[in-house]
Amino acid sequence: MTIMEMLSQSGVISLLGMGFVFLFLAILVVVVSLFGRVFHSENPQKAAMVSAVQTGSGLINGNDAQITAAIATAVNEYQRKE
Repeated sequence: MTIMEMLSQSGVISLLGMGFVFLFLAILVVVVSLFGRVFHSENPQKAAMVSAVQTGSGLINGNDAQITAAIATAVNEYQRKE
């Protein structure tokens, strides 16, 4: 086997490997998006809450002082343990 034959064979094997990986990732994207649509339509209230949290809209209205106090308490507890 000459060096050119070996290089061409390794190139074909590399392209086949990359093709299989690309195909697997494309199938994975399709499956994940399908599952997302199924679960999104299955529970619209939960999906609305998740999208509200992702967009940063005010899911927590008026509890900001309580949340700040809870976070401050947790930080103080953590610092006391160290």
